[in-house]
Amino acid sequence: MKILRYSLVTASLIVLTIAATAQEKKIERSALPSAVEKTVQTESRGATVKGFTTEVENGKRAYEAKMIVNGHSKDIEIAPDGSINEIEEEVAFNSLPTNVQTELTARAKGAKILKVESLKKKDKLVAYEATILRGSRHGEIQVGPNGERLRHEE
Repeated sequence: MKILRYSLVTASLIVLTIAATAQEKKIERSALPSAVEKTVQTESRGATVKGFTTEVENGKRAYEAKMIVNGHSKDIEIAPDGSINEIEEEVAFNSLPTNVQTELTARAKGAKILKVESLKKKDKLVAYEATILRGSRHGEIQVGPNGERLRHEE
C-alpha cells in the first residue's frame, strides 16, 4: 500500500512538472497578434518563413518565427507588443573568432559540432550556441561572445 501511494504521489508530481514547463505550440500566421505580424513582415524580408510557434515561459507569452535567410536558419522570438526578445541565427563555424572556435571545440569534448548559432538579445550578441552530437545523443553548449564561459545559459 505504501509503495502504491508513493508511486501515485511521484506520478502526480511528474505530471505537474510537465504541465508547468513551457512548451512550444505550433500556430498559424493568422493567429499572430497584429504587432507581432508587423515585426514578422519587417524581419522576414527576403527570407522564407517556415512556421510559427508560441509559448508561455515564466508567465510571459512569446511568439517565434522560424525562417531561412540566404540558406541558413534564423529564429526570432517576439513579445506580444512586437518587440524582439531574441534572435538566433546560424553562423558558419569557420567564420567565428578563433577564441570562440577553440572554446566551443573544447566544450564539445570530442562530440561533433553540427550547427552554431549566434544569440542576440536587444540587438546585443550575448552568446554562441552549438548543437552537438555524441553517439546518438544531441546536446547544446554555449560560450560568450568572446569565447568565455557563461555564468548562466542564455
